[in-house]
This record gives sequence, C-alpha cells and structure tokens, in this order.
Amino acid sequence: MRDVLFLDLSRNVHAMERELQAALAEVIASGRFILGEQGQRFEQAFATFCQAAWGIGVASGTDALRLALLACEVAPGDEVLTVAHTAVATIAAICSIGAVPVVVDVDPVTFTMDPQHLASRVTPRTKAILPVHLYGQCADMSPILAFAHSHGLRLIEDCAQAHGARDHGRVAGTMGDAGCYSFYPTKNLGALGDAGMVITNEAGIAERLRALRIYGQTTQDPSIPRGYNSRLDELQAAVLLRKLGHLETWNARRRAIARRYAEGLADTGIRLPQEALGRDHVYHLYVVQVEERDAFQAQLSQHGIETRVHYPRPAHHDEAYQGLVKGGGDLPVTERLAAEVVSLPLYPELEDRDVDAVIHAVSASVRRPVHGAR
Repeated sequence: MRDVLFLDLSRNVHAMERELQAALAEVIASGRFILGEQGQRFEQAFATFCQAAWGIGVASGTDALRLALLACEVAPGDEVLTVAHTAVATIAAICSIGAVPVVVDVDPVTFTMDPQHLASRVTPRTKAILPVHLYGQCADMSPILAFAHSHGLRLIEDCAQAHGARDHGRVAGTMGDAGCYSFYPTKNLGALGDAGMVITNEAGIAERLRALRIYGQTTQDPSIPRGYNSRLDELQAAVLLRKLGHLETWNARRRAIARRYAEGLADTGIRLPQEALGRDHVYHLYVVQVEERDAFQAQLSQHGIETRVHYPRPAHHDEAYQGLVKGGGDLPVTERLAAEVVSLPLYPELEDRDVDAVIHAVSASVRRPVHGAR
C-alpha cells in the first residue's frame, strides 16, 4: 500500500530550489521590495500569457476580486450575480464592498454558472455578473457574455483556479471586463505566500486598479474612491515570474494525470469530471461525486489516500454571510454537489505510481461497496 498526500507543495519547491533561491537573492540584492522591477516584469509577462493588455498585481486573489468590482464601479447596494458552489472568497469580496451577492445554480456537468438561470435573478439593481471558472474549467462564457451585454452589466471573471484555461480559444479572464487571479501557493501558478492579479483589456479599469491598490493616490481622477493597501510584493513577483515559465508544462502534466484517472476509474461507477466541448480544462482539482461521501473518504484513508472536499457548504449557508446573500432558496444542483463532491490528489509532481495507487484504492473502495457509487 502506498500513501498519497492530497497535495505536497514541497515537491515543487525542491524541484525549483536553485531557481527560486536565485530569484529571491536578486530581489534582496536590489533593495527594492514593493512596486519594483520584478512586479512590473511579472505583470507584463502574465498579461502576455493570458493575451490581455494589462496586468495589475495585488496582494491576494480576494483583493483582486474586490478591487476589480470597485474598478468596474460596483457600489454598495448593487447586486452581483454569482454562484454559491465556490470558495467563500467570491462571496466575501462582493460583501466587502457593500454589494449584494445574488446566487444562481450551477450546471450539473461542469459545476460552473448555469446561464439559463440568470434571467430569473436579474433585477433593476443588478450591476455585474461574476462567474467562477471552477476547478480549472471555464464557465460557459458565450451565453453569459450575451446576457451581460443585453442587460448592460459588467462582467468580472473569477479565475482563481483557471490559470491557462480556455473557452473556445479565449483565455480565462479576457472575455469580460476584468479577470481576477489568485496565486495562493496551492494554485496551478502559486507563490510562496499570498498574491493576486487583475487582468483587463480596458485602459480605464487598469488605471483605476493601479490607484485602488495604493490608497487611491496614483491618479488625479476624482472618481477614484479611497483605495486600499494591496500590493504584490517583489519577492512573490520574482517567484511567480520564474514559475510562469513552467506553467504550460505543469498544466500538461495535470491533464495527463486527469486522463489516467479517467481511464483507470471508468468502470467504477463513480461520477468523474467532464470537460465541456471547446473548453480547455487545466485540472486545478480533480473532483468526483459519490453519495456516501464520508464512507468513501474513510475507505480511501484506510488505503493511505488523502482526499479533500471542495466545497462542503454552499457559500450562502456560511454563518458569516447569513442574510447577506440572495437567491439561495432554489439551488438544487448546488446543494447536491455540496453533499457529494470529493477531490482526489492531483498536482504536477504526482508520480504515475501515486496515481495508480489512488486508482487502486478507489476501485477497491467501490467494490466493498460504497453505496453512493453509481
């Protein structure tokens, strides 16, 4: 029996140790630690990678969402259409500026925003749509974009799990007004701490973001509200700049592991993730569905396989946001997913023998059987 951790970030750090040490040493020698050359280089490099005009580095993915909303002039009391099957940061960012999250249900196959439910949630107070590109797959952007344009709404993409993902050739974050990335260490492109970025093709949004991240003091535009302290530091920028050169290779490895899982688990009856036609999935997470989740996870644990649940509670059920989220009473797919999803280990440094150990453990657990396998 081979133990497999859900995620082992030390493997990535050890593989890049010399490269990362050199990057950090360069910053230390420069004596410039905030808003310097490394940040500028990474902003340009990541924007180019995403095929966007501008990248504005900020302190975290949550700040990327919050500042993007403000740069798109979402104000207190405005409503933002989004989803509840997401990390709580999506909801937290909307609430942090006094706006109101209005949640719609998700597609049962891709787990991303279901465009057919938008019409039932839009009101005269709706100002923006915030779809989440979940688990490494873009939301169905064409109908979402069409709906946003027909209703005069801003569209801000949550790309925290979608570095390099595409929808019919369009890179995540470039289809709406702004795209918001997290570089939390667990992401496909992860820093050695917190970091984030907003990409955009609108010069006005880029200008407002640069002001908002540093107290609103870098522009003479009187419409800029008071800003925040949310800057991507030079150490993290240097790390991310070096890691960016490996991202395509890492994403290719993630896709290869996903294919190995799909082949090895095809006959288990477990519901596996599906890649929608025209969407390039980068498998930030590999999420399966079982009804008897606790028993399934316990059996895998007995085989030495560590798993996680993303996410066990829809955001509107979080105690901190009770009464702040609208639309949570009619989300059958969201509620089912919260009870059934399980994330299996998947990261680029995972060896084939690790993947095979997971496949063997899942197959053995289903044969016992797990009542939820179907």
